[in-house]
Amino acid sequence: MALFCHRCGTGLPASARFCSNCGSTIFVAAPMAGRPLVRPIAGRQIAGVCIGLAQANAWDVAVVRIVAVVGFFFSGGLVAVAYLAGWIGIPEEILPMPGFPPPQQ
Repeated sequence: MALFCHRCGTGLPASARFCSNCGSTIFVAAPMAGRPLVRPIAGRQIAGVCIGLAQANAWDVAVVRIVAVVGFFFSGGLVAVAYLAGWIGIPEEILPMPGFPPPQQ
């Protein structure tokens, strides 16, 4: 990935913290969480929607589950419909078959 100074446009190496031309600080966006949005097989309670959202966004799964349960009671059914849509729309985690290499992404 090419890295450029936001102030003067000078090309910089990927490890640069400051611009070698103008001296301004280089800000690099943090990478997204490492997992795709899938419903994992291990660790799920009902359908895996809460743990899937928590792992994809690097959130605490307990907090996501508490917010979901509170939302079920106080949202008038909106969170229940969203949970059902997540259950249907979020794909389930694919387990690799023994003896086969993992899929290339």
